[in-house]
Amino acid sequence: MPENSLTLSTQDASWNRNGKDFNARDPSFYESVVLLRVLGYFMDVVFLALLTGLVGMVLWIIGILSLGLLMPLVAVGIAILPLAYHTLTIGAYGATPGMRLLGLEVRNIEDGSSPDYIQAFVMTALFYLSIGVTSWIILIVAFFNERRRLMHDFFSSLVVVRRTPPGNI
Repeated sequence: MPENSLTLSTQDASWNRNGKDFNARDPSFYESVVLLRVLGYFMDVVFLALLTGLVGMVLWIIGILSLGLLMPLVAVGIAILPLAYHTLTIGAYGATPGMRLLGLEVRNIEDGSSPDYIQAFVMTALFYLSIGVTSWIILIVAFFNERRRLMHDFFSSLVVVRRTPPGNI
């Protein structure tokens, strides 16, 4: 195997990250992740509210100028905005702006790479679907596994970790 290859086994669960070995089982990378994810999500809700206000205004103007013919597109546009926001930011930057501000990043559990757009979409779509169906109760799953992963993390093969563990700052 090449020297810089990314490996993961069930015993060591480690990958190379920025030239350093990253042990996915190291508990310091998951310390306070649940709290930080919640706070990051609330930050993203604020960002989304501002974005929805701006986009909504533009779409409403287009709807009015079209004499109401494009109003169904206004509803669709506003409905898909959170899905697009999370998918595009996680796919492009490995975290949403709220997560980045709090020092979190989303990684592929198998090799430590940043998620691609498909994984980001699956993660986001399953998140919104699961909270819609279970009224947020599904999020309790994070308290029953060592990496604090949620169901949508498991199904998209992703994990949320701290960019820098608390002891290494």
